[in-house]
Amino acid sequence: MTTFSKALEIKKAFLQLQGFNSFKHLEHFHAHLLRFGLNQDNYLLNFILRHALHFGHTHYTRLLFHQTTQPNIYLWNRLIRGFVSNDCFHDAIHYHALMRTQGLLDVQLGLKIHTLVVKSGFDYDVYVKTSLLCLYAHCGYLGHAHKVFDEIPEKNIVSWTAIISGYIGVGQYREAIDMFRMLVEMGLSPDGFTIVRVLFACTQLGDLRSGEWIDGYMTEIGMGRNVFVATSLVDMYAKCGNMEKARCVFDGIVEKDIVTWSTMIQTYALNGFPKEALDLFFQMQRENLKPDCYAMVGVLSACARLGALELGDWASGMMDRSEFLSNPVLGTALIDMYAKCGSMAQAWEVFRGMKEKDRVVWNAIISGLAMNGHVKAVFGLFGQIEKTRIQPDGNTFIGLLCGCTHAGLFDDGRQYFNSMNRVFSLTPTIEHYGCMVDLLGRAGLLDESHQLIKSMPMEANSIFWGALLSGCRLHRDTALAEYILKKLIELEPWNSGNYVLLSNIYSTSRRWDEAAKLRSSMNAKRMKKIPGCSWIEVDGVVHEFLVGDKSHPLSEKIYAKLDELAKELKAAGYVPSTDFVLFDIEEEEKEHFLGCHSEKLAIAFGLISTSPKDVIRVVKNLRVCGDCHEAIKLISNITGREIIVRDNNRFHSFIDSSCSCRDYW
Repeated sequence: MTTFSKALEIKKAFLQLQGFNSFKHLEHFHAHLLRFGLNQDNYLLNFILRHALHFGHTHYTRLLFHQTTQPNIYLWNRLIRGFVSNDCFHDAIHYHALMRTQGLLDVQLGLKIHTLVVKSGFDYDVYVKTSLLCLYAHCGYLGHAHKVFDEIPEKNIVSWTAIISGYIGVGQYREAIDMFRMLVEMGLSPDGFTIVRVLFACTQLGDLRSGEWIDGYMTEIGMGRNVFVATSLVDMYAKCGNMEKARCVFDGIVEKDIVTWSTMIQTYALNGFPKEALDLFFQMQRENLKPDCYAMVGVLSACARLGALELGDWASGMMDRSEFLSNPVLGTALIDMYAKCGSMAQAWEVFRGMKEKDRVVWNAIISGLAMNGHVKAVFGLFGQIEKTRIQPDGNTFIGLLCGCTHAGLFDDGRQYFNSMNRVFSLTPTIEHYGCMVDLLGRAGLLDESHQLIKSMPMEANSIFWGALLSGCRLHRDTALAEYILKKLIELEPWNSGNYVLLSNIYSTSRRWDEAAKLRSSMNAKRMKKIPGCSWIEVDGVVHEFLVGDKSHPLSEKIYAKLDELAKELKAAGYVPSTDFVLFDIEEEEKEHFLGCHSEKLAIAFGLISTSPKDVIRVVKNLRVCGDCHEAIKLISNITGREIIVRDNNRFHSFIDSSCSCRDYW
């Protein structure tokens, strides 16, 4: 049998296949195609791509596609749809853009078709015109699309939706919303698809007012909310910051699908409501719904915020571990959760097991190591990422600069910051300048940090001045702090934190009268200090403590443990540092107030509620004060326990009277 006839026989047999029973089976047939020269047959390649993507082997399909010399439009579509199905959204966008540059969305061909339409007398046919409109819009030629739209004598809802979608496709969201308003003014009734598209535009702009108008318009005309429209409304309200209305719409949906549940869970987690996200997840469980990728990402984000390691472990167990290792979105969320719960060993294990490490996965492990103080490992990974030919991005450098900040390595930080543009052709953003201001300020280089703010190409926001103000507090430069505070009051006069931080500086310098004046100013403006709050997870339940909190059912035992620890601390030579207290009160009262800080209450609860071998993990919403930091170091030695505290700045791992931050935070 000749090679040619053998190839025909293989192709015939191949076309009769219904599918593959394993990925190995698919690879076996691909080998036959290569052997007999059928590896450029677009029809057969489409078949292989479809099944390879079904098995989740996106790396394999990428290689296969790049070996194809002349992929047709069907092959491109198969690849892009497959990436979307496997949650590889960045890849899908990349290949769609690549497809357009290859001329597969050919506007010249569109112009020829348009000419033929006119010559054939179909230039007034609304369906033909709408198809032309869609073609121009998909190719990014909005001028041509709008001209065709204007020429349609009797526009139907499909025509309007096409032009609205065209504007959204090129990121002109305001124009899309304006077109929708015109549609309504023309007396046309939009369908659910049009509503979903324009709500997406409102979400992208953060335009709550237009979103509320659309919601009210639907109510006014008696338009029912199907699950797709309602889910879009939930997403719009949540991303525009109105969680109450988002929840109201969610509760009003009679038959919620998994997308609706996932949207609400994720928005709670992303908007800083982790406990509500978890409560909703448990409610979804009672409805016997299995979480999808997005619900799981929301739950893991909530656990990360609360430091709920045990709960995060339990939730991740609802999916097969292979799903996390083969899906970069899920894998990144799991790495982030472990890292933010202080369990870098588990985060590292997930990272090592990832089948496909894209840039987002690398950034997650680098950021996790940085926040946990493993700066040498961060530098090592950055060297590896260069060898993998993955181009570092801005987020990679944020991780590097944060690692340098936590370790006080300002020379290394300068080097990485300068290399962004010189070596990697990346323009530093406001976040990178913010990291440098923080790094220099914490290192005591306050003048250099101040000069950087003055010389940078963008206007400094409150984050910059706040970072420099933190440096002033650390190094007790009250003169510069007062100057910075005036800037901060101009930028955000409503923020009590600015007043509190300067009050801290005055208090540590024992300038009690000036601190009192600031407090009076705060009271006059009815400002309130954000209360210190700490969380600890025990047996899968998250417990919350405020400063001086006595609401916990075990309060008596908690305070008894604190008294016991106070005696042991005193015997060890510890003297409370009252310099960290804001208020000018008697020394004895100050000592008592310090003893009731939320993190100490959480640690005391952990000591009485867990076994002696367990690690105590606490999350705090504010920076750990200097007194608590010193006390917890000694408590770790007295009790023989490892205590991990994550404040709003970094991780502190206390073991045998020392902290991983080396007293630099």
